[in-house]
Amino acid sequence: MSTTPPRPLRRITGFRNFWLSRAVSGLGSAITTVALPVLVFQESRSPVLVSLVAAAGTLPYLAFGLIAGAVADRTDRRTLMIVTDCLSALSLASIPAAWALDLLTVTHIVVVAFLSSSLSLFFDAGVYGLVPDIVGKDQLAQANSSIYGAETVVRIAGNAVAGALIGLMNPVGTLTLDALSFACSALFIRAVTNVASQPAGSGGKRPGFRESMAEGLRFLAGHPTLRTMTVVGTLQSFSGGAIVGQLVVFADRVLGIHGSDDGRIGLLYMAWSAGGIGGSLLLPRLRRRFDAFPLLLGVLPIGALLGLVVVLTTDWRVSLVALAVWGTAYLVVLVNTMTYSQEVTPSELQGRVNTTRRMLSSGLGVPLGALVAGSITVSVGIRAGMATAVVSIALAAVVVWVVQLRRLLTLATEA
Repeated sequence: MSTTPPRPLRRITGFRNFWLSRAVSGLGSAITTVALPVLVFQESRSPVLVSLVAAAGTLPYLAFGLIAGAVADRTDRRTLMIVTDCLSALSLASIPAAWALDLLTVTHIVVVAFLSSSLSLFFDAGVYGLVPDIVGKDQLAQANSSIYGAETVVRIAGNAVAGALIGLMNPVGTLTLDALSFACSALFIRAVTNVASQPAGSGGKRPGFRESMAEGLRFLAGHPTLRTMTVVGTLQSFSGGAIVGQLVVFADRVLGIHGSDDGRIGLLYMAWSAGGIGGSLLLPRLRRRFDAFPLLLGVLPIGALLGLVVVLTTDWRVSLVALAVWGTAYLVVLVNTMTYSQEVTPSELQGRVNTTRRMLSSGLGVPLGALVAGSITVSVGIRAGMATAVVSIALAAVVVWVVQLRRLLTLATEA
């Protein structure tokens, strides 16, 4: 067996180009996350339409999750990603073009928001199989952590400068920057070489499209550990939707942070996002010491305790620290689950299995968590609404511990 250590990721040209594509595109998308709702409200003055634009980020996973995975597993993933980047650039560029011609409508903006999110879904479906092809499965934890860490940094930076850019260029001008970022991303993806031109297993007779989607579902449902981790991921995403959806209300009613002109509210959001940077640095070290499932046994209870601190405190500084550490635990679970899924899933099923898994977590868990937490806040109170996030994480911890104890009892019985 070879003892040659793996090459550092920075020396793998394909990964370096892919990482740059994610960083550039992520920065543009972070700016658009702020600019697009501002533009919709500016054009319509309708809070309902602003909410619809926000929902466009997760709805495609419910609408096209299974389809995107099947497409990614039946085509050249690299080509799929280049095409979706180019189409995203064109769709976003259509807004400043229509504005320049005085043809821009709110309907146009909402359609572009949904189309851009849908194209990003198809891009992500290709990513699940491409990254293992570039770095190999032995370096997946480090690669995924590096990608998520970079995306977290540029998201924070993009959100931070978005307000200033909107003031300088107006919302339409900032969308032009995002269109250019997608075009740059396509060029970086095109420079990724030394990967399979076709998904594994594509040479033989392929099943029909519906059967192709069913294959991914069967693999996910039939893999006990991955099935459990998918349930855990959905529960965690539920908690994330609850936190982000109610943080402004919690800050106002519990922490004494009133109004958008109080800069401390920005610090709270930044703390939650910045925790992702800590998680991206921590996960590779943890995975060298623990397998994927046992890692959850410790991280999830810690996350639940940190959430309890956030809910019970009235000091915004304590909440700030707890949110940052909670965000670290949150990202460790997120990237650990994705990495494990890529490790155990055959290459020809990567797109279908992982888009289905993310469809359940991001597509279902996040909006459901925001909806349930908001409803409980209205009917009971803000602490109860925020507590739904803690309950969800605690339930996820109970699930992994029950599964682990059953395994230990089974082994003891067999012994």
